[in-house]
Amino acid sequence: MRKPLIAGNWKMNKTVTESISLVKELVDFVKGYQETEIVICPPYTSLWVTKELIQDSNILLGAQNMYFQDEGAYTGEISASMLQNIGCHYVIVGHSERREYFHESSREVARKVCQALSFGIKPIICVGEKLEERESGTAKEVVKEEIEAIFEVLKSQDAVEVVFAYEPIWAIGTGKSATSQDANDMIKYIRNLLQQKYNEKIAEQIRILYGGSVKPENIKELMTESDIDGALVGGASLKALTFSRLVKFRE
Repeated sequence: MRKPLIAGNWKMNKTVTESISLVKELVDFVKGYQETEIVICPPYTSLWVTKELIQDSNILLGAQNMYFQDEGAYTGEISASMLQNIGCHYVIVGHSERREYFHESSREVARKVCQALSFGIKPIICVGEKLEERESGTAKEVVKEEIEAIFEVLKSQDAVEVVFAYEPIWAIGTGKSATSQDANDMIKYIRNLLQQKYNEKIAEQIRILYGGSVKPENIKELMTESDIDGALVGGASLKALTFSRLVKFRE
């Protein structure tokens, strides 16, 4: 049985001062809740203070990105060893904003996956199509290309350590959301690709999240679907009470 995972991606929001306030509230709201795995991904500047505040809580720390080199002259980048040293359990890789604004290729994303795993950090691997790709009927081909780049580097023994997040780009930050059935159909397709590459047992263990304008009003419907294992949440993760309602979607 796959344990639901709700991950909050704060993106480029919250100063250190604002982060302290948000995390303190969230710790209180979700205290003792064990039915959902909870991950928050603040900006780099707030990782350390967040780690200090979630000590001994049921919240895990994640980062929003990392580079695929160990160290070196890569101004502005952050390595997996740095994230490991701070105490990150997760890292988001391949988010559509990274692919679009910073021109990250699927091959680069795959290298990040390898690097994260080598330092014991679980990657949340984002895949998804643009609106024009969905409307033209090529959504599955786009997602397949992004997934197959990961297959080239992901060994079967490591596959159960990764998380995938299906995020249709047209639904991110727009207020639009894929229908629960549409989201589940694509996630089922991803799981089928995983089964073909590895085997049914491995595919059934890998969690696949949905992301794209997830909010308290639609989380229950999404989570009733057969293959949706949680959510990668953007805007709704910036308010402690709202995010806690997503975490406690069963209530």
